[in-house]
Amino acid sequence: MAHPTNNDKQAMDFTDVQALIKHDMDAVNQLIHQRLHSEVALINQLGHYIVNSGGKRLRPLLLLLCARAFDYQESHHILLAAVVEFIHTATLLHDDVVDASELRRGQQTANSLWGNEASVLVGDFLYSRAFQMMIEVQNMRVMEILSDATNIIAEGEVLQLLNCHEPNTSEQQYLAVIRYKTAKLFEAAAQLSAVLCQRSAAEEQAMRTYGKHLGTAFQLIDDVLDYSSDSDTIGKNIGDDLAEGKPTLPLIYALKHGNPQQQQVIFDAIKNGGKEQISLVTEAIHNTGALDYTVQVARQEIEKATQALEIFSTSVYTDALHSLANFSVSRTY
Repeated sequence: MAHPTNNDKQAMDFTDVQALIKHDMDAVNQLIHQRLHSEVALINQLGHYIVNSGGKRLRPLLLLLCARAFDYQESHHILLAAVVEFIHTATLLHDDVVDASELRRGQQTANSLWGNEASVLVGDFLYSRAFQMMIEVQNMRVMEILSDATNIIAEGEVLQLLNCHEPNTSEQQYLAVIRYKTAKLFEAAAQLSAVLCQRSAAEEQAMRTYGKHLGTAFQLIDDVLDYSSDSDTIGKNIGDDLAEGKPTLPLIYALKHGNPQQQQVIFDAIKNGGKEQISLVTEAIHNTGALDYTVQVARQEIEKATQALEIFSTSVYTDALHSLANFSVSRTY
């Protein structure tokens, strides 16, 4: 691949960004498959199914890019990228059980194939395997960042559970959930690169800020896609969040700005869950401009993310971080 010039930030699409760190990502994927191994056959079977189910590997990709932006020359970024993916995968397994989801990334969920018990227990295996691996770096700051992140993600899961079927959830409460539940692992992935490279506190904070706002924007666009794509494109059942009674930002905005009839439909849909009123809810979301508003909030997050990159010298890798930010708000899957 011909590397784009430093002044051509818009030239890289997502495949260009992936190609830039292909060698590193190949090493991460190889390590993931090595460390998935267990003497227990079901762990191998279910674990390989979930890690091979078509994810973008966005969190490990972020860690690798940030490390390369710091010109990291050792190999611990490969190990930590695999750790981050294991933590993420464990949360997916547990999420799908809590949400009773049947489809993820266009495939049946592990819980729909093997049952809730197996999914929860293999999720536990992935968490504990991740902690075994992170110890190998022999760096207490790395341990601190990842253990704190894992704990905060768990708090985010509980916060989301408390918001379920609660129509009065505010925008601020919802943003707090996604900062905890989704953005925290993006934040940790970016921050770890600075720690590995022993960079200044200011540079570490800048990467942390970039990751936090990138992850927040990514989840907000997921919320938009839940009402604006088909299930084949996004790889999940359209309206799943509504069916589970989750008050995501498009619903919160439409509930606040809709007419009395629309407000009642959305209120009841969040309160009771289910998809019976999906067409009326979707119509209300479109009519109130809720999707445009959510995209606008995501773009504000991306502005904060890219501003954080300004302290770094320009390179093909920082260009890629800008491109990753653009992808997070322009994607359709």
